[in-house]
Amino acid sequence: MGRMTETAPPPQSHHPIPITSNNYIILPSYYPPPYFSRSRAICRRVRSFSLSILLPISLLALALFFFWPSQPDLHLSRLRLEHISFSTHKSSSSILPSLSIDVSLDLTVKVRNKDFLSLDYGSILVSIGYRGRQLGYVTSAGGHIRARGSSYVNATLQLDGVEILHDVLYLIEDMARGSIPFDTVTEIQGQLGLLFFDFPIQTKVSCEVYVNTDNQTIVRQDCYPE
Repeated sequence: MGRMTETAPPPQSHHPIPITSNNYIILPSYYPPPYFSRSRAICRRVRSFSLSILLPISLLALALFFFWPSQPDLHLSRLRLEHISFSTHKSSSSILPSLSIDVSLDLTVKVRNKDFLSLDYGSILVSIGYRGRQLGYVTSAGGHIRARGSSYVNATLQLDGVEILHDVLYLIEDMARGSIPFDTVTEIQGQLGLLFFDFPIQTKVSCEVYVNTDNQTIVRQDCYPE
């Protein structure tokens, strides 16, 4: 029979078995020097002061951008010739005969308020002239236009027996051609209130109107703001 032999247990090591774990580095608490804290406090005060100054200025600039008054838009939306006629008579001061003109114009003026505040206008004046000389005018009553709104004003310009003292030869030539150029000027005056101030408003638009004397119609109309 065989013999069983006892095997001695392996000798135990005197060193502990290493255990794998995460390594942490613990640093001591850091306290910034006093001058660094004072600098940060000063920076915070400067930023707060800058915001307290710049914010009201920005809001004021934005309010002025939206509410600062601007000139209204003026547009002659409709112009119709009702009647035109000429008459001649002898003049004692000139060898040429004098010419008198009868004109009736029916027009509609569109006024657009571009501001965010309402507009009060005192009157709308429409005048008619020939070769830079005024023949007559008509004035309409004032009115009120809401903010960012528009208003249409109707007017009739009536001239009866207006004598043409100058440019008679030019007028005779234009009548022979069958087309007479007239000048019309439309002007609006008013005021716009902002806070405790009233700002005067004045807008003018000029038109060159060509009238056909044969069929009593307007053949062309060129307008431009002034």
